Amino acid sequence: MLYGGKKSYFAAAVCIITLTSMVTVFYLRLQRLSHQPRVIQEGSKCRGKIANSTITPLKDNKTFIISPYFDDRESKVTRVIGIVHHEDVKQLYCWFCCQPSGKIYVSNAKIDVHSDRFGFPYGAADIVCLEPENCDPTHVSVHHSAHGNIDQLPGFEIKNRKAEPFPVDFTVCISAMFGNYNNVLQFIQSMEMYKILGAQKVVIYKNNCSHLMEKVLKFYIEEGTVEIIPWPINSYLKVSSKWQFMQDGTHIGYYGQITALNDCIYRNMQRSKFVVLNDADEIILPLKHPNWKTMMRSLQKQNPGTGVFLFENHIFPETIPTYMFNISSWNTVPGVNILEHVYREPDRKDVINPRKMIVDPQKVIQTSVHSVLRAYGKSVNVPMDVALIYHCRESLQGDLPRESLIRDTTLWRYNLSLIMNVNKVLSQTIL
Repeated sequence: MLYGGKKSYFAAAVCIITLTSMVTVFYLRLQRLSHQPRVIQEGSKCRGKIANSTITPLKDNKTFIISPYFDDRESKVTRVIGIVHHEDVKQLYCWFCCQPSGKIYVSNAKIDVHSDRFGFPYGAADIVCLEPENCDPTHVSVHHSAHGNIDQLPGFEIKNRKAEPFPVDFTVCISAMFGNYNNVLQFIQSMEMYKILGAQKVVIYKNNCSHLMEKVLKFYIEEGTVEIIPWPINSYLKVSSKWQFMQDGTHIGYYGQITALNDCIYRNMQRSKFVVLNDADEIILPLKHPNWKTMMRSLQKQNPGTGVFLFENHIFPETIPTYMFNISSWNTVPGVNILEHVYREPDRKDVINPRKMIVDPQKVIQTSVHSVLRAYGKSVNVPMDVALIYHCRESLQGDLPRESLIRDTTLWRYNLSLIMNVNKVLSQTIL
């Protein structure tokens, strides 16, 4: 009897497991079917107004569209980079128009709010929709309903539709320039260091800056180095200049920096072999190699399959000068002269230095500021003896005497080229 009872229990367990598996498969199939595009109109034409702003609010004023990107790394989807209220936005739909058939398809969107929201009610989000089969839509509209008139909805161009050879090796993404930014000298020095190290393009998400800074940006735009992405986020949301929510009524942190970084990765996915994510007062400085190209070649060889390389941040206080490169013509330019600051703060016990990144954009799905959230490749912490982030800013350990700081003159290896290049820019913009 006992043996027969065991067989009965086993048979019941098998039945339960089988039934559970069938229900799970059926549920997942239903979920996938619910996201499949379906035709709502035929023989129509897409006459909606094409949006040309960087940030476009939808009518609910809880959803803001940045830009859609074609992404076929897993399945054929349109991934819309946006900003949403993490609780209030429950459902969105992608409206695709297929030409020349004129069929309009609607897809149920998956709304993926990034986990690094830091307590703010609004956060970066991926609005992901399956694309119709036998159709390569060039534009998409996003709507809170599966019903309506596509002519009344703003349309957005779907970027990255065609794979192209990378025109550049390194693109630097800077987000966001705000607070009437006027650190002109350090900005020019950073730009020239990026170029010396191998950057061919710098993308800046600009909220605002000083009139003098505008002149410098104009120079770099005409030179072909800088691409400006207008970033008027404070026209739509109450922004904080801090990264963490302080219960002060603000909507999103640090001028929507995380959203801008994600947009910059996708914007350059087909245009740049590597994307460098850092601020304008930060330089990823190689210690064993003369430039980023040779450094990355070595790092990739040592770390096959890696898509994200993280570099340790080190503070070089702007209050501790050396006066070694006190160039008189630079003294009238607002901002910090980084060549005068070669003393860095020592590591603090029990405090982990934050990191910034050089990434293969085709291997990144979602990024935060100091790490990626989702990626296809591995992430590797680059040893400090290979490279570090030279970060010249206000001190984090202001009470330390000079003798407790570490003298690090790595930056001076580039002083001849840097001084010559900075003088050239200043002569054509300010001096």
